[in-house]
Amino acid sequence: MSKPRVVSVGQCGVDHGAISRFLQTGFGAQTIAADSAEEMLDLLDDGDVTLVLVNRVLDLDGTRGVDVIRTLKADPRGANVATMLVSNFASAQAEAVAVGALPGFGKADIGRQTASQALEPILGTSGQ
Repeated sequence: MSKPRVVSVGQCGVDHGAISRFLQTGFGAQTIAADSAEEMLDLLDDGDVTLVLVNRVLDLDGTRGVDVIRTLKADPRGANVATMLVSNFASAQAEAVAVGALPGFGKADIGRQTASQALEPILGTSGQ
């Protein structure tokens, strides 16, 4: 089985590193950074992407993550790709789910069982 590929959109360097380590250690996933919706869509052209994680507010330009998710779900390249919002705010999670994302997790959950449980249906059993 091939290694899961995750595109992480709009995280600052520190958060991208924490997410990458968590996904590599827990799921054997490769995480690729994207700074914008356009870069995210270009990465979808490069090969199989298992999951797209979108920050609540993109670090580079302040774009709302839910708007990035709308863009992804409206594009044929990303309409069927599993997508989650990275946010500790329940209201932001609900808004993301309303536009097509799966229930996500917050940065405070990275490394915790709640995040692992959210990711396991997509990336496989943790610890692989």
